[in-house]
Amino acid sequence: MEKLPKIALPFIIGAIILVIVLTKSAVTIDSGEAGVLFKTFGEGVVVDKPPMGEGFHIVAPWNKVYVYEVRQQELFEKMKVLSSNGLEIQIDASAWYEPVYNDLGNLHQSLGQGYLQRVIQPAIRSAARSVVGRYTPEQLYSSKRDAIQDEIYEETKKILEKQYVQLNEVLVRDVTLPNTIKEAIERKLRQEQESLEYEFRLVTAAKEAEKVIIEAQGKAESNRILSASLTDKILQDKGIDATMKLAESPNSKVIVIGSGDSGLPIILGNQ
Repeated sequence: MEKLPKIALPFIIGAIILVIVLTKSAVTIDSGEAGVLFKTFGEGVVVDKPPMGEGFHIVAPWNKVYVYEVRQQELFEKMKVLSSNGLEIQIDASAWYEPVYNDLGNLHQSLGQGYLQRVIQPAIRSAARSVVGRYTPEQLYSSKRDAIQDEIYEETKKILEKQYVQLNEVLVRDVTLPNTIKEAIERKLRQEQESLEYEFRLVTAAKEAEKVIIEAQGKAESNRILSASLTDKILQDKGIDATMKLAESPNSKVIVIGSGDSGLPIILGNQ
């Protein structure tokens, strides 16, 4: 019994060492992450194999694993840039990005875990300065926001093309102009809107007047044709027809005393 602790001591020491080794060797990669293996006594960063996926992994205790988030991430940037006429404009933009999964080893080797600050931020700032510098404040404020958003995306994507980073989208959330410029643009836009409304009213009034003229000309032509077709004989026949219908009415009394110049009966009274 006295010798038992001495016999058990090596096992206890061995168990402790095993726990330490397992602790150093065990790597758990969470959801949406991937690991880059660094072999201390080998070739260094492993770039010729896919990164380590989610789950539990055992690696040699002398090696290291660098964990990266591989989900889509968002960068929000507030940038002050100059327009084509030299005025300072503030652009609020977001970039959606993610590392290229199968190139994670190359990304770690060339840029490291600070790749956001090393390449993505400088790229989007450079693209924003280049694109905004082509437009006036008025264009940026009104009609060209979608255009500059697309152009910033294309230029940033071109810069990041060989940086092992995938750019998914660039969104321009806001364009802030100096207050004096903004007020001047808004006044100009109101005046243009009022001018368009006035032109619309003029066109509407002209069309309405044209319609009235056409209707009047139609009525005049109709009356002319009718007058030309009403001969004395037709008028006399119509007068006789009207007299006969009136005479046939049980409640009417008609006295006919002769005819006028046109040959029509002259009706003195009824009832």
